[in-house]
Order: sequence, then structure tokens, then C-alpha cells
Amino acid sequence: MHNSNPDFSLQSWAKIASGKCYFEFPENVFFKEIVYDSRLIINPKDSVFIALKSKRNDGHQYIEKAIEKGIVNFVVSNLPEPEILKKGNFILVKNTLQALQLLAIEHRNQHKIPIIAITGSNGKTIVKEWLRTIASKDFNLIANPKSFNSQLGVPLSVLKIRKEHRIAIFEAGISQKGEMEILESIIQPSIGIFTNIGSAHAENFNSLEEKIKEKLQLFKNCQTIIYCSDNEFLANKIEMFFQNSRKKLLKWGTTDDADLKIYFNDISKNSCLIKATYLNKPLEINIPFTDFASFENAMHVWLCALYLAVPEEIITSEMQQLQALEMRLELKHALNNCLLINDSYSADIESLKIALEFAVQQKSHDQLTVILSDFQESGINDELLYSQIAEMLVRYKVKKVIGVGEKISAQALKFNIDTVFFLNADSLIRNINKLNFRKETILLKGARSFHFEHIADRLEAKTHDTILEINLSAMLNNLNVYRSLLKPKVKTMAMVKAFSYGSGSYEVANLLEHHGIDYLAVAYVDEGIALREGGIQSPIMVMSSDAEQIDKLNAYRLEPEIFSFRILHKMIDYLQKHDDSSVLGVHIKLDTGMHRLGFLSEEMETLIQVLQQNQHILKVKSVFSHLTSSGDEKADEFTLKQIELFSQMYDKISAALNEKPMKHILNTSGISRFPDAQFDMVRLGIGLYGIGDASEEKSLQLVGRFTSTITQIKKLKKGDSIGYNRKCILKQDSVIATVAVGYADGLQRALGEEKYSFLVHGKAAPIMGSVCMDMCMIDITAIENVAEGDTVLIFENQAHVRKMAEIIQTIPYEILTGISARVKRVYYQE
Repeated sequence: MHNSNPDFSLQSWAKIASGKCYFEFPENVFFKEIVYDSRLIINPKDSVFIALKSKRNDGHQYIEKAIEKGIVNFVVSNLPEPEILKKGNFILVKNTLQALQLLAIEHRNQHKIPIIAITGSNGKTIVKEWLRTIASKDFNLIANPKSFNSQLGVPLSVLKIRKEHRIAIFEAGISQKGEMEILESIIQPSIGIFTNIGSAHAENFNSLEEKIKEKLQLFKNCQTIIYCSDNEFLANKIEMFFQNSRKKLLKWGTTDDADLKIYFNDISKNSCLIKATYLNKPLEINIPFTDFASFENAMHVWLCALYLAVPEEIITSEMQQLQALEMRLELKHALNNCLLINDSYSADIESLKIALEFAVQQKSHDQLTVILSDFQESGINDELLYSQIAEMLVRYKVKKVIGVGEKISAQALKFNIDTVFFLNADSLIRNINKLNFRKETILLKGARSFHFEHIADRLEAKTHDTILEINLSAMLNNLNVYRSLLKPKVKTMAMVKAFSYGSGSYEVANLLEHHGIDYLAVAYVDEGIALREGGIQSPIMVMSSDAEQIDKLNAYRLEPEIFSFRILHKMIDYLQKHDDSSVLGVHIKLDTGMHRLGFLSEEMETLIQVLQQNQHILKVKSVFSHLTSSGDEKADEFTLKQIELFSQMYDKISAALNEKPMKHILNTSGISRFPDAQFDMVRLGIGLYGIGDASEEKSLQLVGRFTSTITQIKKLKKGDSIGYNRKCILKQDSVIATVAVGYADGLQRALGEEKYSFLVHGKAAPIMGSVCMDMCMIDITAIENVAEGDTVLIFENQAHVRKMAEIIQTIPYEILTGISARVKRVYYQE
């Protein structure tokens, strides 16, 4: 990730952070960008790499990679080896994150503009984006991109403040005590908005009151604080916290003391008319939402905009056009073998950079095309703005840009790459076939007013309405949870067999490779070939292969698992008959008690003899075994015997070969329970997808969210039957919805007959009668305002998956892997 910053030199940063300088190139100490991810270095000449440390990673191990990519300037908390130190300019500080925060504080001190800070449990990003949309009509402002609200994201955002900005809007989030005081010192807000309070990150606080007090540290030097008076618990805590201060407590609600007093709220089918008084003046607005969360967010925005004295006509007009924000980058399969990255909720420099970084992680196609609208709220003159955008697109190796809007079209000469321009989205859609999209990655990035969702709809490959959404951010979280449990230098093999437990092999493998996975494991050679053809370069172990496939194994650099003498001898025979001087890397599986696959202890002498005799054609990459009951505390004695037997068998092989192949036995549940058996590598399977032991699962996130849609709604009478074999006879008049998901999609038939319920509008709707091949029926009698086409939630968390598994008397693995390949996968990054 990058952060433009033309105002600092390494010397000034070292002075601010009390750092010590080690300069080999003192003439090259100025930087424009701060980089903390060596994989996304785009502009090395003008960048400084900051080596951040966390519980799960250490940026210092990527310094050499950064040097290879052309970085010269570094901020570190540990000096590298002398030969590396001679290759760059280094600032040595005690803590690199603190050094970044100190730099941001100094930068904030140089810009005395008012800043609005937003905190709360939910709605922070939406309030920030809506407020930015409205306030930008009257102010030249800056806001943090996406949800850059952390100890890292906030300083990177504050460093973006420039002399032309007149106001800033930053959100701030915390997960534990002590964090908000740091963020307050960086942001130094003058206006605060407290959206609401809930249970997010509550595990690190003793009570909700303690959590509120921590968040209120953000506002300790604010002049004005905005909140809801109807939330009595939160309002009381805010008022008690600041009872002896001279702060202006500005609140909205239905209470008599509310500054923005709501006295009328009329909800129609698609909108909400709100009437209120502010400063004794009657006002009214319309918002295009009917749910309470959107209403709450809109009221915070309305009150803040009034306090900022944004003209009423702008507020009224913009509030009526508010749109739901998609806080994620979506990755979808598009027409003609294209890949579509949909990020069409905003258009600004920083979010464009984030989207481009996500795009370069994808390796499906060589060509990257960007469809880009006018940037309407930049605060920069068009000539300079589009020059910066054009330069950025070149740095990220964009091959083609399709501009939409009058402003970007007027700056066509700024783009020195293949370009096409349209005045509006409708014009592009009318000509979409002429653009001839073929086998390319398409990034869709547009301001909300351009309605790029219509372009996305035309480009997207039309498939089944039943969708499995794959949260790549959740998968990365899970990977890091398990990495944090590993001892230093222990490698990780990720299991991407069985279509990555239903999540899609290539997309998962690509994410894992980008984040430094050591090994991937697939079930069959064809799966490995597909990954290689998709551009995956990580080592891949194939769990089931045969001698006839050795040519493919070698050609695609795949490493087979060897578990029997039959396979071993067939491999050797083939290699001897096809002598091409190549050495095949193999993984030897030992049977220590699973009794499924692998060599037994009594077969060690023969195995060793064969391996010794064929070391010239076989390279043992690893020796491994599989635990039967690593997650079962009652079987720990047997597990420990397996580990002991495995170590004995490994030692014999290692000694005989005079080599030390990688040694691994732990699967997901064994990683935390048997740390002494982590050895050289662990194999991460179901935990990567969000299912783990009870002690781990609170830190994990389920990767998949399974949804479908309502196809038809019927009002039926008492006594009517539903589905095959009349398995359901209605006991009362009912409203029944047909949903476009069945057992061909992976919804087990045993979940029918009211055993499992979907969620519609957040309420339970039991499956009625038998599950059919392509659809099923649910009871929505007790749920209001349901319409055909509405989304139905099948599962979205571990509890849902475990409930399904319990009903059909199986394990979560079967639920996840059973989702049919015909179900459309949508990948996204938050």
C-alpha cells in the first residue's frame, strides 16, 4: 500500500522519531510514497519502505525483496546484515509504527484545518462517505480511503492532508484499550461524531461502558460532539463523560432537548420522509432508505451538515440521492473469459490506488483495462488531477482506459495509453459490444452518480441466482490467525483441494501466493495444472497421481505424494525408461495410525532401501503423516503416540538419505494444540476457511456466505400440501416462497421438512416439505414486506454451518465442499 508524501526527507523523519541514520546514498533521501508491502512496490525511486512488525508478520524479512525492486530508503527497528545495510539509506527507530504515527502528528500540526472524526461500532465508513459527498459541494476536503481507520490506516490518511484542503473527515476504529488516545493525537479533531455502540471487538473490553469511554478519548479536545439522544445509554455516557467541559454537545432524536428534533418520520415503500426542527426552524428531507441503520447514519450526516452550514438546498438534494455503499472490492467472472473487479461506489485518487493494487494481485490475464468516470470531489484542478491519474495508470501497467464523463474526456491527451471516451454510462453500454472485451481483467471505478452498476450488470457473466460470496479478507485473517500460532521459520502448506473446500481453487491460491504461502496442496494433477496455467508459481504437492502423469508433473513443476510401493515403483520404472536427467520431487507419506494411506513402520527398511537406490531420480521434498484425532482431547494419548512414531520413522529416513527433508504432521486443529510438533511445516485446511476448534473459532471468520433469491410467492390455504410426496401439509393459511436453490446446488435433502431455516430480512423461514433438485420452498408467513427477487440467506457464519452439519449428522467439511460448482462464486476484499 502507498501513501503520497512529497513534504518529508529521511533526515526530518529521523529527527521527528528520534531515529539514527545510516545513509549510503545521502543525495537520495527525499520520498513521495510510504510503502509497507514489498509486493506492491510500484514507484521505487520515490518510495520509502517501512518495516512494520505485528504478531503475525515482520516487514524486516522483506527488505531484500524491496531492494531487488529498487527501493533505497528504509525505516527499520532492526538493522539488517552489513552487506544489506550498504545497499540503502536506513533510519533505525525503536518502533516503526510509532515512527509513522509521529510523522503523521508532525504533519497534522502543520495543517490547522478543522477535522471531523467519526467513531462508533457501526456505520463509520458510511457516515464518512455520505458526509464527504454532501460537504464536498461546499468545501475542498479530504477523507480517509475506504475504512483506513486503524493504527496504521489513520496516520497514512492524515499524511494526505495538503495546503489546499479546508476540512478533513477521518473515521477511527479500535479493538483494544489504549488505541484511541494514539489516534486522537494524530487526528486532533475539532468535531466528533459517535455513530452508535455495539458488541464489535467487545472481547477486549470488560464492559460496554469501558468501551464507550475508550472511544470517547477521541473527542477529549473536540469543540463539538454529535450523537443520538434517543440512544439513552450512549447519550448518558457521553454527557457524563463531558459534564464539566465546555464542549458543545449536539444531538439529534425525538427527545425534547434534541438540537435536531425529529417530529415526523413517514416510511413509504422505497424512501423515508423526515421532518425536524433545527435552531427553531422547520426542515424536511427525503432519504432513499427505509431501514433503521440507514436512517441513523443519515441523521448523523444531516445534523453535521447543518452544523457546518452547508446550504440547505445542497443538503436536501444530496440526501435524496444517497446510495448504499458497497464497502468491498468484488471479483467476478465476466463475459468472454474476462475478470471483472467492481469498485464502483466512489472515485478518488486513494481508492483508485487501492483498487489498482488489488487488480495487480490477480494473474488471470495479461491485460488490465480500467473503466473510469469523472472524479467529481477531488479539490484539484482537472489538468493536474487527470495528469496524476494518467501517471498512476501507467505505473500500474494499465493497457487501456475507458473514460466516462465530460471532464475525463476533455483531458484525453493526458493519457499516453490506449483510450476510449464516452460522455455517460448509457453511451458506453450502447457501444459495449464494439469494445470487444476478451480475456482481460476489467477494473470498474466510478463515482456513484455515473451508475456504473449498469455497466457491471452488462459485463458480468450471467449464471445461477444462487451465489457463494467468498470473503478474501476473511481468508487472509484466518491465515494470519494460524501464522501467529507458529514458531519462527515454520512453513505453511495450504490445502486447496476439493475446489478449495468449495471456495474456488485459483482465486484462493492466488490470494495465498500473494501473501507468501510456502506450499499449496491439491488432490489431483489436473487441479495443479489449472493453477499453473493460471499463473500460480508456489510449490504444489499433488496428493493423488500416477506414473503415467510424470511428464505432466515435471512439465508443470508438480510434486506427487508417494504413499505406497505400487506408486513408488511405477514412478521409478517410468523415470528409468524415460531418462531425461530430471529429478522428480516427491513427498513421502507415512501411516502412523490413520490407516488410510501411507507406509507403515514395518515397511521402513524396504522403503529406505528403495529411496537410497534412487536418489539420483527422486528428491524427497518432505516426509509427513496425518493425525487421526488432533482436535479430540480424549484421544491426546493416541495423538502423542502418533507424533512419537512419526518422529522415529522420519529420523530413520533422514539418516539413511543423509538429508533433512521437511517434516510435517499437524493439520488445522493440531497447530495450536500440539505446538511442539509443528516441526518444519504445518498443513492448514478447514481453518483457512473459518472452521476451527472452539478456542480458535472466535478469531476466525467464515469465508463463505451462501445466498439465493425468491423466485415466487404464493398464499396457500390450511390443508394445502407442499412439494414432492406431500411431505408438508399446512396447518394454517400460509405465505410460501419458492427459493432458487436445491440439492443440485449442495443443499442437502435432509435439511427439508422444517429442520433448517433460511433467513429472510433477518428472520427465520423454515424449509417446507422436501428439498427439490433446483429449488425449495420456505414459510415466510410471519415476515413482512417480502417480495419476489429478495435475497435469502442460507448461511454466513460458523453457527449456521455447524447447525446444518448437525441436522444431517455430518461435519462442516461436507457442508462447505458440497456446494456445487454451478453455484456462482463472487470474490471480494473488504
